[in-house]
Amino acid sequence: MVQLWITIQTGLREIWAHKFRSLLTMLGIILGVSSLVAMSALVAGMEKGAKEALVAIGGLEKVRVEAQELPVEQKYRSDEAVGITINDVHALKQSAPLVTRLSPEMRIPATLTANAKRFRPWNCVGVWPIAAEVNEHVIEYGRLFNELDDEMARSVCVIGTDTRDALWGPPEKMGREINPVGEILFINGVPFKVIGMFQHYESEQDRKRRAIEKAAGPQAQAVTRNRGWGGRGRSGGVFAFKNRTVYLPLNTVWMKFRSGATWVAINSSGSDTPAGATGDPRLSSLELKIASVDLLPEALQQIRNVLMSTHKGLEDFTFRTQEDWADQIKTFVHNARLSGGLIAGISLLVGGIGIMNIMLASISERVREIGIRKSVGAATTDIFVQILVESLVIAILGGLVGLGTSFGLIHMISSFSPTDNAPIVRVTALAVAFGFSVLVGILAGIFPAIKAARLNPIQALRYD
Repeated sequence: MVQLWITIQTGLREIWAHKFRSLLTMLGIILGVSSLVAMSALVAGMEKGAKEALVAIGGLEKVRVEAQELPVEQKYRSDEAVGITINDVHALKQSAPLVTRLSPEMRIPATLTANAKRFRPWNCVGVWPIAAEVNEHVIEYGRLFNELDDEMARSVCVIGTDTRDALWGPPEKMGREINPVGEILFINGVPFKVIGMFQHYESEQDRKRRAIEKAAGPQAQAVTRNRGWGGRGRSGGVFAFKNRTVYLPLNTVWMKFRSGATWVAINSSGSDTPAGATGDPRLSSLELKIASVDLLPEALQQIRNVLMSTHKGLEDFTFRTQEDWADQIKTFVHNARLSGGLIAGISLLVGGIGIMNIMLASISERVREIGIRKSVGAATTDIFVQILVESLVIAILGGLVGLGTSFGLIHMISSFSPTDNAPIVRVTALAVAFGFSVLVGILAGIFPAIKAARLNPIQALRYD
């Protein structure tokens, strides 16, 4: 241990004696370690954000059924295609036991007006009350409409926070939380009473940021708003979609918006058949939840069998599962880690070549010193260990500096390209990056150490 410590001290003295040269040598290791840690942290943050969004839209158990064009071999029967209808919902309830929840949807393009302000939600849709459970919605104020509201086609609605903020003002501007329950808004000119509002949905990063702003006081909030970070609504994707959702009773949408349009379209074509060719309101889509992800193939087969029966053999429907999204997340994470690892690996390789080069140059400068050490009794193993330890010391110092640099690199990248979730620095990534730097130091030092250990002491003493 004493000999090892003396060897380490010798290595540190050599580094200190050639500070600039040693810094340039360590630069490859520093860049490799910092880029590996930074890439791992950014990918981990994006992966977490994607999984948060996946949970927010209903989880892996959710399946969406949508209408699609008929396959080529069935094109001649296109007049018989009915799309997704309420009949399908009732048939699935009776004949698909693996389906636990069913939520028919009837979307409409909508313009909302109130207080002389206008707002276009991303998703204005007629649904059954079960839709809130299927899509992971939580009521913050008021209540959700019930089966009686739907049966009576009452003009009531439940809105998201973005609708409230656009029509009645955001809490940050108003200085207080606004409860819109009881207010009247107009949807495409038709008056509706707001009976509930969903909670505000946001990523974990935005939630933490707002908590910090609230604790820091008004001055910090003003600074972050000036930088474009403050207030609500920065969360994108699924969270923004949910915040801009308006729910109406399904029967209300049919009675007030869709049935009249269908009647006009049918009468303009010269037909006297009311309410569509099937006598059944067509749905925009059908969302459902299955009993378990493990039963997804069996559940999809059950659903397909039922729909093929109700559609008289026409395959004018398709499935959208969250497993597709989960697979895309896995593929993206795998590719991002592979790309980041490749870049970091190249940097570490360059760093290793730099260490080998500097150690070979160091040996050339210390040939006489090695000859003297061997002539006074130093064994070949002692010379080998000394050079190897010196190489390892350079790699370890470069790795430690790289770990410190990685935090600054993560902060810089985050400020230039903010994501919905903050980068997550994991101990595993730190350990792997540092371990690779040590491994590079060992591999880069083996050849110079062997070369130094094999020097003939007599020839080394004659070296000038």
